[in-house]
Amino acid sequence: MTVQQQIDAYLGEQAGLETLRFITCGSVDDGKSTLIGRMLYESQMILDDQLSELERMSSKIGTQGEDIDFALLVDGLSAEREQGITIDVAYRYFATDQRKFIVADTPGHEQYTRNMVTGASTADVAVILVDARKGILEQTRRHSFIASMLGIRHVVLAVNKMDLIDFDRAVYEDIVDAYGQLSDQLSFTSVTPIPLSAKCGDNVVNRSTRTSWYQGPTLLGFLGAVDTRKALINHGFRMPVQWVNRPNLDFRGYAGTVLAGAIAPGDELRILPSGETALVDRIILGDTDLETAQADQAVTLTLDREVDISRGDVLVAAKDPCETSDQFEARLVWMAKDSGFHGRSYWLKMGAVTVNATLSEIRHTYNINTFEEIAGRSLELNDISVVKLSVDRPIAFETFEECPPMGSFVLIDRQTHQTVAAGMIEFALRRASNVHRQAVTVNKKARAKLNGHAGRVLWFTGLSGSGKSTIANLLERKLHKQGFCTYILDGDNVRLGLNRDLGFTDADRVENIRRISEVAKLMVDAGLVVMTAFISPFRAERRVAREMFAKNEFIEIFVDTPLEVAEQRDPKGLYRKARQGELPNFTGIDSPYEEPENPEFRLESADSTPDRLAEGLLRELNLQIDE
Repeated sequence: MTVQQQIDAYLGEQAGLETLRFITCGSVDDGKSTLIGRMLYESQMILDDQLSELERMSSKIGTQGEDIDFALLVDGLSAEREQGITIDVAYRYFATDQRKFIVADTPGHEQYTRNMVTGASTADVAVILVDARKGILEQTRRHSFIASMLGIRHVVLAVNKMDLIDFDRAVYEDIVDAYGQLSDQLSFTSVTPIPLSAKCGDNVVNRSTRTSWYQGPTLLGFLGAVDTRKALINHGFRMPVQWVNRPNLDFRGYAGTVLAGAIAPGDELRILPSGETALVDRIILGDTDLETAQADQAVTLTLDREVDISRGDVLVAAKDPCETSDQFEARLVWMAKDSGFHGRSYWLKMGAVTVNATLSEIRHTYNINTFEEIAGRSLELNDISVVKLSVDRPIAFETFEECPPMGSFVLIDRQTHQTVAAGMIEFALRRASNVHRQAVTVNKKARAKLNGHAGRVLWFTGLSGSGKSTIANLLERKLHKQGFCTYILDGDNVRLGLNRDLGFTDADRVENIRRISEVAKLMVDAGLVVMTAFISPFRAERRVAREMFAKNEFIEIFVDTPLEVAEQRDPKGLYRKARQGELPNFTGIDSPYEEPENPEFRLESADSTPDRLAEGLLRELNLQIDE
């Protein structure tokens, strides 16, 4: 056999191996990076030049004296090497004769919990390290809870640093018993405890002679044998369409990665959410037609007839379809420094589909130490919570427990495009299929014709004392004289009735504006020119309010008044009380106001009277209101 033939044979064997994804997690300095480095070293996956560099760096900044510091193989950031901790998720690839491996070394610090979630989101197995000297810690509980929530069913309890306690069996068994009590509250299928020393190599790849009392597998032996993929392969077929492949008029293919199940030519598919059906004609991979495709394969499918299919639609087995819904209960891991609030809107991205989503309820947040459910009105960095979400159109899904790829999603901030949360669908809210919009005979157009003008919302925003209510009231009098049907929604008046249950926290302010937006929308639909005079301090809520209305129906009016001017006016004495600490969460003092970036009108009230501003606004508005 020639060298080329040997290479081809080896590559062919490697291509046929199954890939196992696993993570290492645990508290700070439990030895996660050292463990991975040791596995790479003993699996002979380190090249000679890498080994030489590792030896050089170990003598320079290593923490193991004259020995090799295997953690340096994984901790690639300079800050990680300087501090001796893991900050970012580090991925490493290696292989044995049994299978290929992708390992994610995740951070131990609580502040990097979101990085741990990223690494765990695609893992099949979690290797949770515990320092034999310290036992079960808070981060052990946190990472175990997250691993369970993210659908990882197989766990290795790696009791590390056994060499530092002289391989004491009693200490090891106490840790195993303590973790058993913890894991009983979680949803793991198996927990495999292994006593090891990452530094010395005991029970990592080769069985240790210093643990004669231990009869279980080595770590690499377990990872090479554990079966994790059968559930998805035996599942019903699921493939989101990532791209409609149309190179010419004679070919239309639907490209994507098979998330679950298997497919063959002649199988019947259902397209969701439309519900149409078709038969599979061909399965194409590159220039080759396949007889079948299964989970994890990226392929292009052609169908026996033309069907309206777009990116984001999901192809499923016709005899075993999944559900569609527009409301869900889900678990969230909050990954942003900015808080999340009930009523705030985001983009929800699941597979290839992106929809508008609103946090319709925050049910509770978990106490990681006790797993207790705690009521809350906001979501903070690293919080793990149960929420209700509503989206603007039905999407195909499965519960995360049944099919993780079809039940996982991320929430994205619509302004910054930052990923703010990772989510797992628990179940659909059946109310979505029972509530339908009622058609009415007298519509918006008919009401506008009767009134002689279309409905509009004039959204006044600005600091307390800027003059919003005064200008809105003067403008309404002028519009009323000209025959317009008008109404003012004033902040104080609404809080005396509809929103009397709300306070002034950020969460309550978000809900306050959500309710006002809904009321204003109904009034515009009725053909009224409605003026809202609210501080409405957050751009995100004003943007969501704008998107509820048709083009030209929403007119943002920023009453631009410097804080010092508003504070000098202080008609209600609110600034004085806020400065004295009597009014917490007061906008402009200890709660932020985010100025509009592109309002339709900017009124500078410091240099003009309210009547002049209202009169000037009326002249400009004539062009937009009169029909």
